Amino acid sequence: MFQGEVHAMETSATIRGYRPGDEDAAYYVCLKTGNHGRDGEPYYREDPGALGRIYVGPYLEYEPGLALMLEDEAGVCGYALGALDSRAFYDRYERQWRPALCQQFPAPAGDPSAWNRVQSVYFSYHHPTYFYPESYASYPSHVHIDLLERARGRGHGRAMMETLLDRLRSRGSPGTHLGLSMVNENAYRFYLRLGFVELERVGEGENGSIYMGKQLA
Repeated sequence: MFQGEVHAMETSATIRGYRPGDEDAAYYVCLKTGNHGRDGEPYYREDPGALGRIYVGPYLEYEPGLALMLEDEAGVCGYALGALDSRAFYDRYERQWRPALCQQFPAPAGDPSAWNRVQSVYFSYHHPTYFYPESYASYPSHVHIDLLERARGRGHGRAMMETLLDRLRSRGSPGTHLGLSMVNENAYRFYLRLGFVELERVGEGENGSIYMGKQLA
């Protein structure tokens, strides 16, 4: 578990380690940033936890020591999550996490172009894709971060990422990678400022992803 707390200087928000009981709040942050960084709630009313079961739950379960929460007076308003060894993480996800998802949420049928976003997420439960950088030895870890609107533009994102990268570095990781939506230009610029470099682009438009990496040595 992450020990101690880091206070962001601009406001009273605090970066702290994950605590049992944070799950609902973290899933909510995932929902409210689930539309390429914007509010995804209108698209997932049918199942608000759909995205969180992929992008939050497994990290809290399997990598709690690399799960950071941003909390202000109103509650949890962001998180930064990571996995030290992506291959080991995804292997555990495959064996221990995904089978229950597939059993509980059947894959959608019919024309994929007619699916709503919840159905598309259910499809990804059954047909996941995992990204590994071409130079895996250089970027074996992976991370991601999401902040509610009220927490943005105040230096919290940088502070959280630097804290998480320090945790990975202290555990011996030589580098980390991440993925983002190709249309999320704000996130792309944010990661460039943090020293990430572009590794690969897959797909195009709203269905496209950009993968970036940062060496930690």
